[in-house]
Amino acid sequence: MRNNIKKKIKESLRNKKILILGFGREGQDSYFVLRKLFPQRIFDISDRLELSKFSKKIQKILKSDKKLKLHLGGNYLKSLKNYDFVIKTPGIPPRILKPFLKKGVELTSQTKIFFEYCPGKIIGVTGTKGKGTTTSLIYQILKKGDLKVHLIGNVGKPVFQALLEAKKSDIFVYELSSHQLQNIKKSPNIAVLLNIYPEHLDYYKNFREYQKAKENITLHQKRGDYFIYNRDQKILREIAKKTKAQKISFSLKAKIIDLKKKDIPLKGKFNILNIMAAVLVAKVLNIPASKIKKAIKSFKPLPHRLEFVGKYKEIKFYNDSLATTPQSTQGAIEALNNKVETLILGGLDRGGVDFSDLAKKILKSKIKTLILFPDTGIKIWQEITLLKKARSLKAFFTRAMKEAVKIAYKKTGKGKICLLSPAAASFNLFRDFKERGDLFKKYIKYYAKKSS
Repeated sequence: MRNNIKKKIKESLRNKKILILGFGREGQDSYFVLRKLFPQRIFDISDRLELSKFSKKIQKILKSDKKLKLHLGGNYLKSLKNYDFVIKTPGIPPRILKPFLKKGVELTSQTKIFFEYCPGKIIGVTGTKGKGTTTSLIYQILKKGDLKVHLIGNVGKPVFQALLEAKKSDIFVYELSSHQLQNIKKSPNIAVLLNIYPEHLDYYKNFREYQKAKENITLHQKRGDYFIYNRDQKILREIAKKTKAQKISFSLKAKIIDLKKKDIPLKGKFNILNIMAAVLVAKVLNIPASKIKKAIKSFKPLPHRLEFVGKYKEIKFYNDSLATTPQSTQGAIEALNNKVETLILGGLDRGGVDFSDLAKKILKSKIKTLILFPDTGIKIWQEITLLKKARSLKAFFTRAMKEAVKIAYKKTGKGKICLLSPAAASFNLFRDFKERGDLFKKYIKYYAKKSS
């Protein structure tokens, strides 16, 4: 079967002039697989970054491959007109490519190709928040249930490498972003849609376009497929009406599995919903309840997702750097039982995001200190100043994580919580949410070692 997949892919690409557009994690995976399939073939790579911006390991590989053409730097899109088959990385918006694409070009992605050729069962998980946790939890439960399961995508094994080794008996749990779902023509066998909130509005024309990308996880499902969704959201109930798949819903008002609070390693109502979704997938695949419970109890929360960093100088620190929406930050404040005294938030302004509910949540909480990053930190503070009356709340503005943590140590009382939960993307000040969270953890430990 594996040789069959290789044969089909090779045949479909035999006479194509191939360009890998974007050379991040997905683009690199595409390159290694294509080079394996076509050792003597010339194909090209295009990326907005200069060669010097890549790791030394990647620089060495690209320089040593004599059958490779590189189009790097500011004019990287100009090369598109020379190709008829473009494998695009998810992070590049299709709208910016239109002026550069020639007529008849096939614009594809790893996700499209995986759905086309994968012989096994695909479980796809998406949502504005919670998809990484839910995907990982589904994987752990199915693994505990002795199924031949693979974790792929952003939180697992690279997709193309997994495809080359795929068999009919395999089950693939695939975390899917809206970017990966955009313009696909096939949907997973089991699709999980957790929630939809305004996000990535710098990438999409409007919220409706973002929603349509998310809908693709179920729109192409067949009657024998399953659509698992959160019925507490009206927008998801409307999407459910459009699918041909068998619908299974979950809700905070319904109990899916009997588990004591102390046995659940994930904090917050939003994580209860994530657990419900994972349990329903397991039930579709006939995993015994005892094995489901065992997997949930032993599950370790993922980094940067309401991660307990530790207790330093009598202060509890939580890293929720992946919280890139106001709803995520509101959920984090709730999950910590309103014991947060210092909140670090703010980041890239993508436009079109409403912070008024978050401002109300902060004012109703016991938070005393806000440490705010540009650009949205200013917007959030403006919302708060419009609402607040006699409420005592201090704000500090900074561009550096080191300074933010230093302020947090000074302003957070003993036994209280300092929470990093930005409610915004990171790209204006940090490489990504991981760097933001890692710097937070680094400086917590740095100042913990310094004398008070």
